[in-house]
Amino acid sequence: MAGQLVQVDTETVTSAVSSVSVLGITTDDVYMVAVSGMKSSSDITNLNIQVTKSSDNSADSTSNYDYAYKKLRTGSSFDNTGVQNDSNPTLGNGGTGTGEMANYIIYCYNFNDSSEFSYFTYEPTTFDFQGELVGNTGSLVHTVNQSCNGLLFKYHTGNITSGTFTLYKVT
Repeated sequence: MAGQLVQVDTETVTSAVSSVSVLGITTDDVYMVAVSGMKSSSDITNLNIQVTKSSDNSADSTSNYDYAYKKLRTGSSFDNTGVQNDSNPTLGNGGTGTGEMANYIIYCYNFNDSSEFSYFTYEPTTFDFQGELVGNTGSLVHTVNQSCNGLLFKYHTGNITSGTFTLYKVT
């Protein structure tokens, strides 16, 4: 049946860690990552993301990420952001205040194909340090022709203290 999700990897954080990787992209299919209940140990921090290289499962920290997004807030105006040649792309924010947490849906394309750039679209919803509900919609391209097998999540400052990170293959 078209449109099924097949779970490939899941990581659940119950105590503080510096980063979380979900790995297992091995075909040219579309993959989806669902992140729920992610929290940070530091207040007013940004979530960073990098692709992981199939060759050794390590994050690619080169300055080859281009991304753009629109941020919508419940309590203030919207933002448009675009960044080129970044090494630590930012997807959203998090913190330690009451109710601050993040949830993400990310669709990954061309990750396994070493002759194409890997890219993904993402849609987070977060409660930020100001108590606002924030929703982004955006995309990111990794401008390197290499095979990638997953994503690494980390906060700009502090640790990830909770959350469930699940990689699915879309069949």
